[in-house]
Amino acid sequence: MAALFTGKVLMANRERDEVETERELGQALENKVLLLYFGSGQCPQCRQFSPLLKDFFLRLTDEFYVERASQLVLVYVSRDETEEEQSAFLRTMPRRWLAVPFGDAFKRELELRFAVSEVPAVVVLKPNGEVIVGNAVEEIRRMGPACFRNWQEAAELVDRNFLLAEDFDDWTRRSITDPLRRLKYKLDKKTEAKNKERKEDGEESS
Repeated sequence: MAALFTGKVLMANRERDEVETERELGQALENKVLLLYFGSGQCPQCRQFSPLLKDFFLRLTDEFYVERASQLVLVYVSRDETEEEQSAFLRTMPRRWLAVPFGDAFKRELELRFAVSEVPAVVVLKPNGEVIVGNAVEEIRRMGPACFRNWQEAAELVDRNFLLAEDFDDWTRRSITDPLRRLKYKLDKKTEAKNKERKEDGEESS
């Protein structure tokens, strides 16, 4: 997915931080369903839909609702007329949202690539950039967070529990060797103490 944004800049919501390196983008987008939200804070239809999308996103990612955030990332592609309007809109949205900077020509590229002619529009993408849903606005309105399960299956995401199991194996291997490390540390300390004693004894006898 990061390939879609290679050489591009994304802004972290309500921060001046830029997520621009391939490594940072890779970490932000890897193994996740990506939503591209084309909208505007001034558009009447967007004003109706945006609160639904906000609630949808929070119910899948906020620890108030879920123990572990879903593998979901959202990038806002605005049609706001000014940077102030875009900033004002984003201040009302979740902090985890990313955004294409105001005035970036990349917004037009995305509109053309995904054939977005009207807003609001939510393009749902697999981690490899393939389209799952061309415009999920009605699906989100109708099903709410339940539609994420369908996208997750279509995206063929690597299950986080599997990754956690791998991490656990690494931890287990480390934990097995830890007592050996501690033992070696103790032996080293004893050897060091004995050498110090010998040195001191030698100095006294001389």
